[in-house]
Order: sequence, then structure tokens, then C-alpha cells
Amino acid sequence: MLIASLLPLLSRYSLAFDLIAGPDDIVTLTVIPRKAVGDSQKLEASESRPISLTASAAEIDAELARGADGALGQLIATRRTLGDQIADQRASAEAARTVAAEAARPKAVARPTAPAHSAKPAVASNPPAGARADEPATLF
Repeated sequence: MLIASLLPLLSRYSLAFDLIAGPDDIVTLTVIPRKAVGDSQKLEASESRPISLTASAAEIDAELARGADGALGQLIATRRTLGDQIADQRASAEAARTVAAEAARPKAVARPTAPAHSAKPAVASNPPAGARADEPATLF
């Protein structure tokens, strides 16, 4: 039952186990997720946090027998969901970085070439004949 309960974790992680007997027939089972062999992604700290169950051997067996409805099954499902969310966020962040890099890249702008000689409009420096200092200039 233990291995069947841990199959969802085994698809994503390599697992280590620590089994400790305590007083009064109490047992602590610790499952330690590690990076799977060949997996290129780095594990987040929350993903590699050990999972510990402390109870009697019979209680641990009963909890594991509940499968996905048991505490371990629910924790595994939650971690899987969180792991998927982290992967989605990484992909979104990478896509945003790519878009930002494209937007920041300088665009090639075609500049019109200036003519060999630029003609400036002639500006009259003298007022027209008949202009009076006390009246504004008019075009009519």
C-alpha cells in the first residue's frame, strides 16, 4: 500500500525514506522528495520538504490504505498541484521575459535622406511698404 500511495510522487520526484521506531510502538515514517534523475528543473524548497507521519504502525497502515483520501494522499495531491502551478508560473515568467526583451530591442527605423541642399524660405527682414508701427501686420 505504501508504494501505491507514493506513485503520484514518484512520477515527479525520487524518494528517500526514513523509518524510526519510537516508544509505545509509535513509528515515524518520513518521505523525502528529491530531484528525479534526469530532471532538468530545480526543485523549490517547498517541493523538497520532507513529509512525516507519526503514529502507530497500524494507524499509518490504515492511513495509507485510504489512498488519495488519506492525509498522505491529500498532501501529495496538494504538492502536485502546487508543483504544476510553479511550473506554469515559470513558463509565464519566461514568456514575459522574452516579450520584454523583444520590446526593449531597438527597432531599425528608416530615416529619410536629406537632400543635398535644403532650401530655406526667405524671411523678410524689412517690413512691407505701407506698414504702420501702430497696426498689426496683415496678409490681406
